[in-house]
Amino acid sequence: MSLPTDPIFYSVAAIAVILVGVAKGGFAGLGAAAMPILVLVMDPAPAAAMLLPILIAQDIVSVWAFRRDFDVATLKLMLPGGLVGVFLGWLFATAVPVEAVRGLVGMIAIVFGIYRLALGRGVQIKFKTKMPNWLGIFWGGVSGFTSQVAHAGGPPFQVWALSRNFPHTVFIGTSAIFFAILNWMKVPAYFALGQFTAANMKLTLIFMPLAIASTFAGVWLVRRLSAARFNTVISLLMVGVGVELLRQSLS
Repeated sequence: MSLPTDPIFYSVAAIAVILVGVAKGGFAGLGAAAMPILVLVMDPAPAAAMLLPILIAQDIVSVWAFRRDFDVATLKLMLPGGLVGVFLGWLFATAVPVEAVRGLVGMIAIVFGIYRLALGRGVQIKFKTKMPNWLGIFWGGVSGFTSQVAHAGGPPFQVWALSRNFPHTVFIGTSAIFFAILNWMKVPAYFALGQFTAANMKLTLIFMPLAIASTFAGVWLVRRLSAARFNTVISLLMVGVGVELLRQSLS
């Protein structure tokens, strides 16, 4: 496989990579928009494999920053489920046509976009009591599945973690460590899918400097822009892209 030559590809891919970087820089959750956007110009499995090394590199920064603030019990509960979810996501990708995966990515984008829009309008998930432990394993599995398919494991993780009522830094730190480990769990799955090709890894190297720069830009922007307005724009974009991916998968 040779490198793409279409300028539109590089423009769209750059937008997706910038969103990943800005999300890591402080606009939490925006990274889930990257895969649906990238799938507009790439097949889902190569797109996810191209982004994975970038996510792993960025995880180093976030884990280091919150290395003292995390909940061990949550990680012990959710990571086994996450491993099962990653396996099921790999199995799904091997068993169904590419267009079905594209459609699923579109559905995830629509659901997550609507979820973020609801949060922006003041709708919040609140729990009076803690969920039973077995639900932690379940939501870990859902998070692993959606993360494997679309790098969008955030919302399922949040459903469980929010029920724990963690302090803010513990919530962020637990999330950072959970997804850092989960991303490494996904590496064998993408090797098995044959997606770590030379061309794909060249694309990763091409976009890595942009990803790092946009992470620092996110840190700078989060202090100067209205996060709520920015999130609303990206969430609307996610819904629109999700609808387009569904249309493509059904046409």
